[in-house]
Amino acid sequence: MKSILYFHVILLAVIQISGQNIRLDLFLADTANWRTLHYPKTVKRFYEQNGFKYAWMDSEKALLQGAVALLASAPQYGMSSYANQPQEFSAEKLKKVAHHTTAKDSVAMIRNDILITDQLITFLNHLHFGKYNPFYKADEIDERNIDGFRADEILAGALRKRNLQNAAAEAQPKIKAYQDLQNYLRRTFSGDNEVPPETVTKIIINMERLRWVDTDEDSYILVNIPSYTLEFHQAGKISEFKVIVGKPSNKSPVLKSAIHYFTTAPVWVVPQSIMMKEILPKILKNRQYLTNHHYSFYNKEGHPIKGNSTTLKAVRSNPSQFTVRQSAGPGNALGAIVFRFPNPYHVYLHDTSQPNLFHQEYRALSHGCIRVEEAKQLAGLLLTGDGAANQIPELEEAMQTYTRKDFILKKPVPFMISYLTCRIHQGKPEMFRDIYGLDKNLEQKFPH
Repeated sequence: MKSILYFHVILLAVIQISGQNIRLDLFLADTANWRTLHYPKTVKRFYEQNGFKYAWMDSEKALLQGAVALLASAPQYGMSSYANQPQEFSAEKLKKVAHHTTAKDSVAMIRNDILITDQLITFLNHLHFGKYNPFYKADEIDERNIDGFRADEILAGALRKRNLQNAAAEAQPKIKAYQDLQNYLRRTFSGDNEVPPETVTKIIINMERLRWVDTDEDSYILVNIPSYTLEFHQAGKISEFKVIVGKPSNKSPVLKSAIHYFTTAPVWVVPQSIMMKEILPKILKNRQYLTNHHYSFYNKEGHPIKGNSTTLKAVRSNPSQFTVRQSAGPGNALGAIVFRFPNPYHVYLHDTSQPNLFHQEYRALSHGCIRVEEAKQLAGLLLTGDGAANQIPELEEAMQTYTRKDFILKKPVPFMISYLTCRIHQGKPEMFRDIYGLDKNLEQKFPH
């Protein structure tokens, strides 16, 4: 209520300065007037594109009613708890505004016009990025262009075409898993599907998760942690692979990146935490563990050192000054190939020396990295999609002989790791075990 009163006081001050001829450009130029808005910079950019004219209050009633209808339809887009505006800006209040606001009501016009715009922009940003995106905060979305998306441009375009539904369609993720969930949810709201409320909630929270990792590319790789699967979408075809993911104590992260290259016969630089907790105790217990598993010690400068008693004593007293590496070969933990993608978690996608683990139903077994079955086939598909199918024989030979070689993609392939406990399979919802126990927290944010 205080923020509303503040907004009203500012408006009255503007009126006193410029009379009843209130100007949107002057009002939005003062950043002190932004504090009631979710995306003030985006709102200002929208009005700049619209010549600082009223968008809703001074137009045909149908357009304003269309804005109200779009916001009211938010649950059909999986936004059941969307809209954190003040109570007096409820859907019921908007309907009254749509029917009773007149050109003479200058204060109400500017106030409601700006709030409706902010509400619509908030809705579009939530549709595209999600309400609880772990990678981008609202201030960052408001500040800059992220992957080519601008809610103000989409809304301005829809306003020119007098079709706000197009704005919602354009803002939503294009990734197939999302579109499947959205289409199923839409049919549920239209009465075509009889679905328990708990299933609707699962659909909604997983739509939210997919907004965090969406891509506009036709070719992409999507790893789903709860289903232990990797999908390679390429030229309208989906190739599915089994994967092993991080155990609950070493969760695989949700992320969005791109595979730039892959390497055969990789050397495994053991992460410090694994070296300390797992490898070092085994080496100290039995020095032969080093040679039997092809491990070597390296000093802080990156030079190899002998694993004798003197070295073990130094490592035991000051382990942070040393690293352990495992040489390439049949027993290497990364297998015969590793796929690299930039990320802050230091995880990667790789082959494995334990293919028997893919026969297990429960495959949350790694330290966070993703192990993929049939890694050679996946590498071949990447080369084919990159126009380099002629390199497949070279790839196969390098993997078979454990010869190190980098295969650099001319066009990096989007790579996403998501956490989907529900998907639409053969027209019906398919549920997966919530192995990390993450659903409850998100369900509480999206009450149905």
